[in-house]
Amino acid sequence: MKCLLCERLSLAHICSTCKDEFLQPSIYKRKILNNIEVISFYKYQDIKDLIHTKHTDLGYYIYTILAHCAFKKFADEFIFNEDIAAIAIDDRAKNGYAHTAILNKALKSRYITPLTCRLRSTNHVTYSSKTYEERLKNPRNFKVKNFQQQNAILVDDIITTGLTLTQGCNALQKESKDILFCLTLADAQE
Repeated sequence: MKCLLCERLSLAHICSTCKDEFLQPSIYKRKILNNIEVISFYKYQDIKDLIHTKHTDLGYYIYTILAHCAFKKFADEFIFNEDIAAIAIDDRAKNGYAHTAILNKALKSRYITPLTCRLRSTNHVTYSSKTYEERLKNPRNFKVKNFQQQNAILVDDIITTGLTLTQGCNALQKESKDILFCLTLADAQE
């Protein structure tokens, strides 16, 4: 097969040279409405084509690579004094897999326990390509399934307006959970 980025022959969907040259994560930070920090590893424009594979079968492999390059690396270096739950935004399987679950799973470490099916949207309207006003009119209405840990990290693939993460944080805070920060693969803010 060919590497998706450089088109050289490769045994993987993205060759190790391209992973080293193009997929080394950086840290981008911003805060959402309730003053919670969001840490992103890439700028959306830099990996837009890779992110869009989430709507295809190929997306499983690409998200696994991106999760390993960014989220796994972060988890390996992260230290905390208590067990933390990593909660993926709406990790419902679409196209045969849940892209946020792939990112979340890569966070497994001594300090972070990825949990599945803990934060689910009851509104299935997609936010993709929607304006901020349209997103406000269609809140996610998250339901939280209880979990043991007091501290949590919220995980999503992209932050655009920050509304989804804000609504997820609010839902968890209503359950008396402390959100340490949010992690996203990419930040779409210019």
